[in-house]
Amino acid sequence: MNSTNTFTLIVISVFLLGTSVGFAQPDTLSKENQIKAAVSPAPDGMKEGAKVLGYNDDGELTTLRKGSNQLICIADDPRQDNFHVSCYHKALEPFMKRGRELKAKGLSREKVDSIRHKEIKEEKIELPRKPMALYSLTGSKDGFDYKTGMVKNASPLYVIYIPYATEESTGLSKKPASKGAPWIMEPGTPWAHIMVMTGRGM
Repeated sequence: MNSTNTFTLIVISVFLLGTSVGFAQPDTLSKENQIKAAVSPAPDGMKEGAKVLGYNDDGELTTLRKGSNQLICIADDPRQDNFHVSCYHKALEPFMKRGRELKAKGLSREKVDSIRHKEIKEEKIELPRKPMALYSLTGSKDGFDYKTGMVKNASPLYVIYIPYATEESTGLSKKPASKGAPWIMEPGTPWAHIMVMTGRGM
């Protein structure tokens, strides 16, 4: 996979995070393997205490492990044709969960964002005005070796959500100034976030 395709795949996966839904019958991995892959993007010191959401035999997202720290990690969706796992600050969960609920109704991304924006303003969704981290890995379906527990063909992306942040408030541009440089996406929105993509596999 070339760098352009990798970049596109990662950005799409981040935007769909919390809103993805599939239709094919999943080939569900064991609970242990799902947890192993789900926590792989997280910093080493946070892996063990992260809460993990994964998929049951019916393809439903469920809690695989309760957590003891600030991270929630989501296992790779077996219905999707790429590998994508992510871990994010638990304060983002109301926002992410609502996105999943709305997408499951067949709504477009634009409609999902519109509803969530309205519900945040109405304080129906709590999204704290503080920096909140997200770590992810995206790649081909064989991006993770479940036998060895090693990441193979997947690239990391680091995100810092800063609600309502702008180019002016952060000094960041809407495009990376150079390879590996951070930039801001969706500035001025409740889900404004800083993106950092190293461009390397793991």
